[in-house]
Amino acid sequence: MIDLLAAYIFIGLVTLAAAFQIALLAGMPWGELTLGGRYRGRLPGRIRVVSLISACLLIVFGFIVATSAGLVFDNMHTAATKAIWFVVGYCALGVVANAATRSKRERIVWLPVVSLMLLASLRVAL
Repeated sequence: MIDLLAAYIFIGLVTLAAAFQIALLAGMPWGELTLGGRYRGRLPGRIRVVSLISACLLIVFGFIVATSAGLVFDNMHTAATKAIWFVVGYCALGVVANAATRSKRERIVWLPVVSLMLLASLRVAL
């Protein structure tokens, strides 16, 4: 039961993060909330590729956690229970990066989100 709750929390947060990346890709002026706050307003065109890659990766992470928790793709459960450790590691690195960012706004917005993603993915992994 707690595993399912953790999976749903992760899926909700990863969906939010992926939607944010897609919005950046579409030109929303939230550049200071990502990439260390280096870009105010809209991300430059060539940098938006980072948002595309991030969104795709986050969506895959959502499926890995959902599969590991037994919500989807039963035939992929064994692979997902191994792949989830990559998700946990990525989230752990995300916590470190967001804690160390120079952008106060990025830290305020994303440190709690990524921290909860780490805890939720770790709970599902264990």
